[in-house]
Amino acid sequence: MTAKQKMALIVYAPVLVGDDSRPVAVVHGMERAFPGLRLEWTVSDSHQLIPLPRRDEWLAQVRRQGGFPLVCNNDAHFPVMISGMEISARSGSGGQSQSDIHADLPWDAVGIATAADALEAVAEAARAYWGHATPSMAGLDIARQTKNWAANPQPPPRGLPALKLAWDIPAPEIPHRLGWVNYWSAAAARAIGFPDSDRDAEWLSRARPTATGGWIVRLTHEPLDLDNPAHLDALKRAYARFPVIGGRSVP
Repeated sequence: MTAKQKMALIVYAPVLVGDDSRPVAVVHGMERAFPGLRLEWTVSDSHQLIPLPRRDEWLAQVRRQGGFPLVCNNDAHFPVMISGMEISARSGSGGQSQSDIHADLPWDAVGIATAADALEAVAEAARAYWGHATPSMAGLDIARQTKNWAANPQPPPRGLPALKLAWDIPAPEIPHRLGWVNYWSAAAARAIGFPDSDRDAEWLSRARPTATGGWIVRLTHEPLDLDNPAHLDALKRAYARFPVIGGRSVP
C-alpha cells in the first residue's frame, strides 16, 4: 500500500433531470454515513476552496454537464469529496444516459470501516443501478480488465477476465465490473442471478439487503488487496460465479 492509496466509491444511476433532488440526498447520505462529516465546500476552476454556507440550495440549483459539482469537507486529515457527471447515451450501457457519481474516502480505519455504509447511503439516495467501493490500488487493475482490444491487445492483469466496454453492455442494470464492496440494486441482482441459495453461501456470508431490495456484498472481509493470493482468488471466483458482469454473457 502506498501513501496515495484511497478508498474510491462509484455508483451508476439514472441520469439527473430537471429539478432532481438526488444530489442533495446523496450528499446528506454521505454525511449520515460519517458522523460529524460536513461537506460544505467546493473547489473553483482555479482550484481554490470556496465555502458553501447555503449548500443544499446551491446543489439544488447548480448542474454541471448533467451532474453536480464537487463538494468536500476541507479537512486535510480526513478528506472526503463527492461529485457527479453525466455519461452520454452514446457511451452508456444499453444506449442510455446515466449519472456517474464518484467519491473519494480517506484510507484510514474510519474510511475503511465506513465504506460499506457510505456506498449504501450514496447508492440508495441516487437510486443507483450498481456501484462499488474499492481500494484505489486494487481498482487500477480492475479498471484494466475493461478492454478495447483494438487499442490495447494485452490481456488484463493477474489472469483476470476481460470485460466489455460500457457501451457494449446491453443494459444499465448489468454491473461493468466487481469491486471490494459491491452495491447491486434489486434490478442488478436479478440481472446477475443473485442470490442463489445453492451457489451463493460464500457471498451471502458477507452480504446484507438494503431497504429498496438491493444488496451490499463484500468480496473479502479485509479491503481487497490483489497482491494477496486469497483476495485475488476471491475476485476470480466472483467473476466465475457471475458471468453476466462485464457483459461476458447474456442474462
